[in-house]
Amino acid sequence: MKRLLGAASLFALLVGPAVAQTTEFYVVQDVSTKKCTIVDKKPTTTTSVVVSPSGFKTRTEAETGMKSIKVCETK
Repeated sequence: MKRLLGAASLFALLVGPAVAQTTEFYVVQDVSTKKCTIVDKKPTTTTSVVVSPSGFKTRTEAETGMKSIKVCETK
């Protein structure tokens, strides 16, 4: 029983941080200024709208994706 508890504790210590680092990045547009930015949490307010098709795994992917989103193109 102690071995099982010890193994479970070790597993939780090793896997816990990996699960906690599942941050996704989103390209959002401010409704009033029409400026696009990258955020690490999906917005819950009505002042920003997600314009990316889905979340990106890294900030670099989000930056690359933002360049191809039509509403984020600079004029």
